[in-house]
Amino acid sequence: MADITRRLGWRHLRSAPTAHIRHHTRGKLVHDGPGLSFWFRSLTAALSEVPVSDRELAMAFHARTADFQDVTLQATVTYRISDPAVAAARLDFSVDPDSGSWRGAPLEQIATLLTETAQQHALDTLARIPLAEALVDGVSAVRSRIATGLESEPRLPATGIEVVAVRVVAIRPEADVERALRTPAREQIQQEADRATYQRRAVAVERERAIAENELASRIELARQEEQLVDQRGTNARREAEELAAADGVKAEAEATRAVRLARAEAEAARAVGEARAEAQAAWLRVHGDVDPATLHALAATRLAENVPRIESLTVSPDVLTGMLARLGGGAS
Repeated sequence: MADITRRLGWRHLRSAPTAHIRHHTRGKLVHDGPGLSFWFRSLTAALSEVPVSDRELAMAFHARTADFQDVTLQATVTYRISDPAVAAARLDFSVDPDSGSWRGAPLEQIATLLTETAQQHALDTLARIPLAEALVDGVSAVRSRIATGLESEPRLPATGIEVVAVRVVAIRPEADVERALRTPAREQIQQEADRATYQRRAVAVERERAIAENELASRIELARQEEQLVDQRGTNARREAEELAAADGVKAEAEATRAVRLARAEAEAARAVGEARAEAQAAWLRVHGDVDPATLHALAATRLAENVPRIESLTVSPDVLTGMLARLGGGAS
């Protein structure tokens, strides 16, 4: 919408670059072009504003297929006004010189024209194909038919309208029909899911069996190794006992040999000592055998005196003294 301001009985119009302005005064074209800005008098001015930007027109309508099934079609048509002068001449794009708003509804007229034309071609296309084909290939077929029909429509170029693009968003059947059509696919997907679940369970069971077999094999191998370990321990114990017995035998034999040698040495020492004592005794006897008996008696008395306890007093009878003196006298003679 154009921006119009008032100033001392004059009006100033300022439009956007996407709006084509046509200004007539007394039947003459004074200003013509997009994005204009000028002063004018409201009493003598006739203004038209034609949008030249691309516009999107969404449409939705019902149709029936060859097998009498109702469907809903959603499409979008992109168009532009390529000839503003022709469009302004065919449609009411005049604006109020005071407010700048359209006096009519030109865009609604264009939307009605495009919607009815597109709907006519879409209905004709869908009426010739069954529902299944419409759902599978109907989008491209309807889009091509609508685009071709709009290009060949003579009223559009005569109104200055150019169709830029046509898009068909979706073709949908009724809810219960769509649900029924989805059921086989859902069942197949469910079957595939069940099959995948069963396969996964089978694989899991197989893996569990393999794991159990591996555990059993590991236990068997461990038991075999434990048996070998027990046998080896027994062998080692026997070998250790044999080694200890052999060591004890060697030790006992060594101790016996040592004891024999010690006994022999002690016997040799005892024999040597005895022989020495015997020789000393024999020598002692030989020495004393050559000595006078009186001397021996005196030595005996001396030895006796050395070994007897202390005598405090000694009483000698006359008989003993007389005999001793007699023996001493006899020995002296």
